[in-house]
Amino acid sequence: MRPRHASEDVRRAREFEAYVAGAGGRLLHTATLLTAEARDDNPRARRLLTLALAHTYACWDRLRGEDPYDHTRQYLATRFARGARYRHGGPLRSRPHPGSPLARLTPQERLILVLRLYEGVAEEQTAALLGLPAERVRAVFHRAMATVLRPPPGPAPAVRGVGAVPS
Repeated sequence: MRPRHASEDVRRAREFEAYVAGAGGRLLHTATLLTAEARDDNPRARRLLTLALAHTYACWDRLRGEDPYDHTRQYLATRFARGARYRHGGPLRSRPHPGSPLARLTPQERLILVLRLYEGVAEEQTAALLGLPAERVRAVFHRAMATVLRPPPGPAPAVRGVGAVPS
C-alpha cells in the first residue's frame, strides 16, 4: 500500500469541509427531528451527526460518483434506528423534548416521518433503507401523521360565557 500524498489529503479535507459547510445544517436539523430534542439543546442529535459525518469522511474516497448527502443520511437513519432499538441489551428510553410535536411518536414513527416528509425519501427507498416492507412503512407513516395532527391530550379548554349546568 503506498502512502497517501499530502496534496491528496489536503484536497480531501477541503472537499469534506465544503460538504459539511453546505449540508451540515440540514443534517443537524434531521438528527434533531429524529431525537425530538430542542433545537438549541440537542446533544444526542449532535453526537448522532458526528458519528454519521465521521463515517462519511472515512468513506470519502470511495464515494466518487455517489451523493455524499445520501450516504450520510442513510448512516444517520440506520444508526438512529439501531440505537433506538437497543442500548446495553435493552430498549432505549429516549427523552424527547416535551414541546416537540414529534415527542409523542415512537422512534420508528419519527424516523419514517422525518425520512418521508422532511427528507423527501420515497416510500420504497425508506422501506429498503430500514429493511421493512413498503406496506409497513405506509402504515407507520399514516399512524405517525394521525398522531402528529391529533391535538395533544390535556384538560378540556374552558368555554367562556357558559354557566354551570344545574343538577
